[in-house]
Amino acid sequence: MMGQLEARNYLRAKTGRIPATLTVLAAGFCLICGLIGPSYGGAVPEVNAGRGGQPIELKQLPVRGKITVVDFFSPYCPPCLRLAPLLEQLAQKRSDLVIKKVNIQRPEVSGRIDWQSPLAQQFQLHSIPHLMIFNQRGRLEAQGPEAMKQVVDWLKETGLLK
Repeated sequence: MMGQLEARNYLRAKTGRIPATLTVLAAGFCLICGLIGPSYGGAVPEVNAGRGGQPIELKQLPVRGKITVVDFFSPYCPPCLRLAPLLEQLAQKRSDLVIKKVNIQRPEVSGRIDWQSPLAQQFQLHSIPHLMIFNQRGRLEAQGPEAMKQVVDWLKETGLLK
């Protein structure tokens, strides 16, 4: 597992930026994503900001009139850190798309992914990043590997991934 220092070094190597911290602001935005670049509303909104990995209502995830991609992540997950800038760029290229981040991590659990958090248990998460895609009417269209495949296809279509 990756600790905060390793995650900062990893992110610096991948993005050329040095984040001040890898924690989430109570204002509701992921500093990692905010440092990488703006998309929907200036930064990708984090659904459970300040709730520390607590359960959420599924109905609060979709944004009506937009395709909503929900990204369950942990700041201690290297693949999550690699995916974050790609999702940001995808949201910038597609105005019909909204990305929402959901941090599964409880504040008291650091240095490792918090698989025992109430949020990870609620959605039965055993691997992250875990994506969910909701259509414009708010209906769940895909999740897990199927959703990841769809996002990869969109990344390829927009030229963000080869």
